[in-house]
Amino acid sequence: MNLPHKEERHRLFGSIAPGIKYKPTRKEEMMDLQNLSRDFLFPIKKVGISNVKIPVQLQSRLFPKHQTTIATFSLTSSLSHEQKGTNMSRFVEVLERYRQQGFTLNFSILHHFLEELAQELEQESTYLQVEFLWFYERISPSSNLTGLNHANITLDISYHEKKGFKGTVSMTCGITTLCPCSKEISEYSAHNQRGYVKMDVNISSNHVNDELNWKEDLLDAAESNASARLHPLLKRPDEKVVTEQAYENPRFVEDMVRLVGADLYEFNWIESFTVECRNEESIHLHDAFASISVKK
Repeated sequence: MNLPHKEERHRLFGSIAPGIKYKPTRKEEMMDLQNLSRDFLFPIKKVGISNVKIPVQLQSRLFPKHQTTIATFSLTSSLSHEQKGTNMSRFVEVLERYRQQGFTLNFSILHHFLEELAQELEQESTYLQVEFLWFYERISPSSNLTGLNHANITLDISYHEKKGFKGTVSMTCGITTLCPCSKEISEYSAHNQRGYVKMDVNISSNHVNDELNWKEDLLDAAESNASARLHPLLKRPDEKVVTEQAYENPRFVEDMVRLVGADLYEFNWIESFTVECRNEESIHLHDAFASISVKK
């Protein structure tokens, strides 16, 4: 097969020669529409960028204590009614500076990040949402074999030059639940399912610091109240332990949100919380769901 030259192939599929260019190429000579100053009707609470993925560092009190994961960022700021638009590139510039330094997701660094972002954008408030997977080592109950589980975490943090910082943390982790009704009515056995506990927590401003064991506290609140924990690696003796433990601790979704809620209520670093539990039913096509919200 005798193919035409690559440039000819491009023309065949619609490419055309560049046209004559009249507009300036130097930044200082270009029109900056975003910086127009007029009355643009309404102020905007949040404007910025979303779905930005970069590698970040995590510190954990569970193994692995130092880990790298992929985080998805949404970064926004306020915008007055006198400003036409924000400077989108500055969001990425600030984020890139932190990435090059090895972005560690802890409260002090995230607070500095938001404050710096507000200064770069010349805005009074900035907002950050970051989602990531946190990995933790799980040891099987009998054979002591290790494997990695993970929880889904979301941090929502806001900064205001006068009001300071506010933060919400959210964790979703997997558990095992065994149906109390099935156990009660059956001659033998009981059906179980994989459940997911989601905890949205508002942190007291007096307790926001990098020494707070919030990831481990939330994980334990969910797992310790379940019928059994999930394990990445189980041998037959381990399966016996986990199966019997689940049978000894049956849980409805209603039981789960109340028990987890009781643990969260006892943490003095939590101001308010919402707990949800969703069970992927093993004998139904639907899921079971329950939710509670508590302000202390």
